[in-house]
Amino acid sequence: MKLILSRKGFDSSHGGQPSPILPDGTLLSFPIPSKEDKVKYTELFYNDTSYFELITQLNNKTKIKSKYTCHLDPDIRRENLKRLPGWKPLFGQQGGALSHLFSQGVSIGDMFIFFGWFRQTELIGSILKYEKNAPDLNVIFGYLQIGNIFHDVSLLPKEYLYHPHSNQKKYKKNNCIFESSESLDFLPGHLGANTLNFHNKLILTKEGFSRSKWQLPDIFKDIEISHHNNSSWKNGYFQSCSIGQEFVFDANDQVLDWAKNIIK
Repeated sequence: MKLILSRKGFDSSHGGQPSPILPDGTLLSFPIPSKEDKVKYTELFYNDTSYFELITQLNNKTKIKSKYTCHLDPDIRRENLKRLPGWKPLFGQQGGALSHLFSQGVSIGDMFIFFGWFRQTELIGSILKYEKNAPDLNVIFGYLQIGNIFHDVSLLPKEYLYHPHSNQKKYKKNNCIFESSESLDFLPGHLGANTLNFHNKLILTKEGFSRSKWQLPDIFKDIEISHHNNSSWKNGYFQSCSIGQEFVFDANDQVLDWAKNIIK
């Protein structure tokens, strides 16, 4: 089985602010803006508040406007959008990033572990704000085990036609959508894809360091991680690379136990 650490959500170039760790522990990944996609930030909700309102509460100087659409991918939070019957969580990829996945042998049964840029928040009155002096962190916020792969998106069922990677005009070739499994085959009782609530074990960033410097368990030192090599291990931390969206590695028994623990 392969695991794929997949970097997603707002970054310094797309969105320009961290996604929030909400006061209740929810890791709410903000999808990046994309003019050619269908879903607006005003159409995505956490409880009764739109993503657009949350973005503007956290950053009143944001360049994102109410009319902006976003690249809702991965789409693993069931309750943030109205769903048609038959919907399952989805993740799309294309171009060189997709070629990298397939060159690494990624297939049905493998699992994406999604991480992104987060910062702790608090409510001041009824307004959501970033906590003063809270660190910028790379945090794992969800996962998706591959149950099916749509290599030809023209064959997508109607409940998936909203998804960004269903756009055949934008993605003319080398494009596919990964559909989640019903449940995890290695962890009975858990959905095949889901979001996670904040816990210290989900933090990749080493305490006191910039967010790209990670504190990975020692079990990873004998694991080949794509886009990385032995020089990625520094004195006291693992330097995650800035290139590439997905980092692929084989899961031995110890690494699989690590994955089980972060999901639990």
